[in-house]
Amino acid sequence: MLYLAQVRKNEFLDQYQLHLLASQETEYCWSMISEEAFILLGKENTLSEKMLVLVELSPTGEVERIEDATSWILNVVQTYLTTGITPEFLQQEADKAENWRQSLTLQNQDLARRSLELEARREQIQALEESINREKTDQQGNS
Repeated sequence: MLYLAQVRKNEFLDQYQLHLLASQETEYCWSMISEEAFILLGKENTLSEKMLVLVELSPTGEVERIEDATSWILNVVQTYLTTGITPEFLQQEADKAENWRQSLTLQNQDLARRSLELEARREQIQALEESINREKTDQQGNS
């Protein structure tokens, strides 16, 4: 699993550790880690304190890969923050989409109702035509 983490120094152990800040849920969805979560790096670490990194952990919690997060963060900034995409904008778009969905549902229900009404009228007209045809046949038979 991929995490965003900050390198910190554990003074007690005289080692660097990773403070996990967020975890990747899906390709475009991350969640903040609310509890304090740390992973010791050991004394051979070459990362500098306070550096932000992307770290991939195995299912057992072992560090599989660490890379500087600078280019990833700059990409996020360029992709989402320079275009004015804010949480408020995304919420407005979600609200618009929900309103459109509701509107389309109402329109679909209205069309279904009208279709049923037209079908009922068609059946009435057919019944009327059959009745007229019977009356004509009856009149022709009586004459």
